[in-house]
Amino acid sequence: MPIAPIALFVYNRPEHTRKTIEALRKNDLAIESNLIIFSDGPKNKDAAVGVHEVRKYLKSISGFKTVDIVEREENYGLAKSIINGVTEIVNNYGKIVVLEDDLVTSKYFLKYMNDALDMYECDRQVASINGYIYPIKEDLPETFFIKGADCWGWGTWKRGWDMFEADGQKLLNELREKKLTKKFDFDNAYPYSQMLKMQIVGLNNSWAIRWHASAFLKNKLTLYPGKSLVHNIGNDDSGTHSGTYSMFDVEVSGVPILIKKILMEENEKVLEYINKYLTSTKMLVVINIIRIKNIIKLLKKSLT
Repeated sequence: MPIAPIALFVYNRPEHTRKTIEALRKNDLAIESNLIIFSDGPKNKDAAVGVHEVRKYLKSISGFKTVDIVEREENYGLAKSIINGVTEIVNNYGKIVVLEDDLVTSKYFLKYMNDALDMYECDRQVASINGYIYPIKEDLPETFFIKGADCWGWGTWKRGWDMFEADGQKLLNELREKKLTKKFDFDNAYPYSQMLKMQIVGLNNSWAIRWHASAFLKNKLTLYPGKSLVHNIGNDDSGTHSGTYSMFDVEVSGVPILIKKILMEENEKVLEYINKYLTSTKMLVVINIIRIKNIIKLLKKSLT
């Protein structure tokens, strides 16, 4: 099967971008992959310096089949950039692997993604493939399914992305009507519903929460690896989603993930492990920080 094109979304972090590219280039399938980089325009003069440095570096990239760079003149913001970019690529190629500029991958990431995209291409119950999994201590199966979709190193097909619903209010209404908010929140272990509410009122611009809700409401599944193939290095307050997320840090797998057909249903045992991790003492602190930040944003907005 043709190798899936890679969409990389970058902004103004040259060092993060360099680390992301260097890791990706170590994948065996890199030389066979078309890399399409979407470089967002600067939000202001301060950001322009970083954007210029990133774009200068992008022009030096090699080690892929092709490298195409899309330089936005205006600032799209992460959500619009990803939604537009992913839509364009799946319409042209039929499938995609998606990365952001703070995701360092295992050298086996592209093989896992392409093997899984090929294996489950015709299984319409599968919405996407994800390369990240939480640093759970329990032994996990080689691969498993969880309901919904995810955002740290992922891939899908046109048929999967076509279900993306951009209207957060519509998604929240459906979750409430079907009494699914508790399930959507991993049995209240993580505040996904709150994140969706904040997106609706403009306190975040998350495309990922809408992607997750879109797949979840369609009762679709995402495939995960038992060992993470992605590490998020954007935890130094330089990214859109940073600072409070250090508890998600992992070591990427040093061995390949074997892709084979498995039972096409949510793995309840792994779901228990995820809930246990998300409700651990450390994670409760993280979640409370997120909630406090959202409350502060809401107060600031009400005063303007």
